[in-house]
Amino acid sequence: MKDKTIDYVLRTTWLAVNKMYNEEAAKFDTTMATGFALLSIDPENGTPSTSLGPKMGMEATSLSRTLKVMEEKGLIIRKPNPEDGRGVLIYLTDFGKEKRDYSKERVLTFNDAIKNKVSPEQLKNFYEVAEIVNNMISNKNIYNQKESILKYNEQTQN
Repeated sequence: MKDKTIDYVLRTTWLAVNKMYNEEAAKFDTTMATGFALLSIDPENGTPSTSLGPKMGMEATSLSRTLKVMEEKGLIIRKPNPEDGRGVLIYLTDFGKEKRDYSKERVLTFNDAIKNKVSPEQLKNFYEVAEIVNNMISNKNIYNQKESILKYNEQTQN
């Protein structure tokens, strides 16, 4: 993969992980998105619905569909937020907690398998690179920087 672009490696790796998790989830008539939501909901205190989307990196419409399906399957219940009358807290049902434990076990199995194949140094480097990429994207340093470089090059060539 050395001759591939960074975004290509990220995308194809994520697609492979996504497919793997969805194949595992399908064995239990669910999806990776549902498993991720189960892991993102505080199992004891519930989680405000408004904080789930950003926490999961999901758009509101996709999250709404996922939560609707989870509610229909008896994984979650919605209750009014006592601190904010307009808000809703999402709680896991006992069944949801059971499925959360399964999802957590699948994630930990994946992590352990990877950690058994890569050195601590490689893993440290992976996390460092991922953090740099995320920070550069969050701070809008990619395209703004390139535009600045292009402008600089144009000015120095004239």
